[in-house]
Amino acid sequence: MSADSPATADRRWARFQDWAARDNIEDYSLRYAPKAFRRWSPMACAVAALGGIAYLADYSIGASVAVSHGAASAVIAILVAAVTIFLTGIPIAYYAAKYNLDMDLLTRGAGFGYFGSTLTSLIYASFCFIFFALEGSIMAQAMKLAFHIPLPLGYVIGSLIIIPLVLFGMSALARFQVWTQPLWLILFATPLVMIASTDPGAFEKFLSWSGSGGTARVSAIAVGSGAGVALSLIAQIGEQVDYLRFMPEKSETSPLRWWGAVLAAGPGWVILGAAKQLCGAFLAFYVAGQVGFTRATEPIEQFLGGYGSVLHSHAAALTVATIMVLLSQVKINVTNAYSGSLSWSNFFSRVLHIHPGRVVWLGLHIAIALALMLGNMFAVLNTILGFYSNVAIAWVGAIVADLVINKGILKISPPYIEFKRAYLYPINPVGFLSMLAGSVASVIAYFGAFGPMLQAWSPYLALGIAVVLTPIIAIVTKGKYYLARPNPLREEIEKEPLWAGQTLLDVVDGNRYELPDMVHDCPFHGGPISSLTCTLTKSCHEECQSAAYRDTVSALKLGLRETAPVE
Repeated sequence: MSADSPATADRRWARFQDWAARDNIEDYSLRYAPKAFRRWSPMACAVAALGGIAYLADYSIGASVAVSHGAASAVIAILVAAVTIFLTGIPIAYYAAKYNLDMDLLTRGAGFGYFGSTLTSLIYASFCFIFFALEGSIMAQAMKLAFHIPLPLGYVIGSLIIIPLVLFGMSALARFQVWTQPLWLILFATPLVMIASTDPGAFEKFLSWSGSGGTARVSAIAVGSGAGVALSLIAQIGEQVDYLRFMPEKSETSPLRWWGAVLAAGPGWVILGAAKQLCGAFLAFYVAGQVGFTRATEPIEQFLGGYGSVLHSHAAALTVATIMVLLSQVKINVTNAYSGSLSWSNFFSRVLHIHPGRVVWLGLHIAIALALMLGNMFAVLNTILGFYSNVAIAWVGAIVADLVINKGILKISPPYIEFKRAYLYPINPVGFLSMLAGSVASVIAYFGAFGPMLQAWSPYLALGIAVVLTPIIAIVTKGKYYLARPNPLREEIEKEPLWAGQTLLDVVDGNRYELPDMVHDCPFHGGPISSLTCTLTKSCHEECQSAAYRDTVSALKLGLRETAPVE
């Protein structure tokens, strides 16, 4: 029988469907993470989330900014971007951990609507495959230097070895990140300790370094340009959220432990991230005289120079540097691939109403990243990241403004996060239009239309427009587009959080799901259905949102406790 015969194709499809039905593989890629699955402590979730921060793109980013603009401006730019990322990350991490939702589901209920968040899924997926490609390129550079493996082959090897680690989701990733973290921390600190002990004067010389075309003096334009590159990492909060959604119930955990884990693994990632960018800038200065400006931005060269300051054997320094690079890149690319597969799952489920399983989209994600690597994206790193940050920061700014201002201050947005199709308008103009306006204006500024100063600071233009427009549009529309109809199940859970752990029967697939994941009644299917069934239904035309059907909601709400088959 030929490999592409109908019978063979049916068996393969059946295998994908089997994977899609297994929770330890799917990891609730389209759904709320149920209480019964969340077995990890706050510390375990935090360590798993921070394990992905081992990536070395920070070294390349810090080095590229310092080489381009000089060390003094680079240091300030990195710190400015870090403060911005930390502050915007707090509300996102809090709501994701409290309601146990990934970034896509969070975006739906934070001002974008059901289909409005489709565009943001592409933004987030782009972040994941851009940085997968960047980290894969760094890994290939190390394999070329250590093992003389050609770069294209290194790209392929670095991509394929990630797949088995990502296949089993959070269950496997949590163990992998915890086991490898101590070794990584030792290798991370070693170069700086070695240089500090053997050449302490290097740190004093660093701040006066002008790079390849910069200046020793601080320049506002240089700081803005450098911050723009560093701000491309603002979407990293989405990858942190992909772990934080498995946090235990806030009401059942010590507040200090819960908040400590959320802050450390949520916005706290940028503290280590900024430290690595500063290290990359310094190591680029340290090795540029020996390897040149271009190669000084490559982490393998940076670590080779750092370890070589004490390990006077080139072979020994190369061995340790290669271990550091390979370990770091595997730790982050499992997260990039995992988060990318979640984002693609959400995107295609809404556009095509199909879900063959997260594993299928994992393959697509890695294929796109591999194409970028083969296209030598590393050579235009600053341009790609600088452009991307203008779009990403507008998206994050709109979400943060909705969570903080519209939900917390103005009380226009619902107090909870609604993510299910049955209760959402296709597009909520509050976040969607704010993000578009901020992105368009900042991209125009990025290409120089408003002068060199706004060109350098264009990401902050995007952030400012998105934050200001989000509450304005909410006030003008009177919050009309947040909910297409009330959700009595969610309202009951808000009153009594312990009720969330009870289950309700999906009349379509015959399985039971926890109440936050359920649509209380679907006229098309004739009863309660899960969010996944709701997403994958093609021809209902949102019948549940019709005026005639909405009139029954009050009666259903009054009789909910007596009639809902919960257990």
